Amino acid sequence: MAVSPEQFDRLVRDLPGMGNDPLSVRRRVEAMEQMLEGLFVIPGINRRVGLDSIIGLIPVAGDLIAAAMGAWIVWEARNLGMSKWQLTRMAANVGFDTLLGAVPLVGDAFDLFFRSNSRNLKIIRRHLDKHHPHTITIER
Repeated sequence: MAVSPEQFDRLVRDLPGMGNDPLSVRRRVEAMEQMLEGLFVIPGINRRVGLDSIIGLIPVAGDLIAAAMGAWIVWEARNLGMSKWQLTRMAANVGFDTLLGAVPLVGDAFDLFFRSNSRNLKIIRRHLDKHHPHTITIER
């Protein structure tokens, strides 16, 4: 069964979080950040960790995969029309996390404390709150 472009556009528009509007982008970026930085809590130290820390344990490939997922957040920010300065800061966060995360053992410990995706989400939220105030969500 073939789907026409109009049907596909309507389907994408009706799915929650799949549009190009700022609210959909905000939801996608927040979900990605939650997955990368806060999937569960390490018992004893009460520290949230996510896929970034877990797949970072895999030498080279894990860090590259985590960098690609962090770069996706920067790409979404670019689609929001954020300034080059903000995008540069965000890319530097991902790059710094990737470079230091690639160092064996030290990089794995570093991933627990330097959360580039959370920093980037904060930059995106500030931009959205200023330029698209209708996307503000109240956190409980």
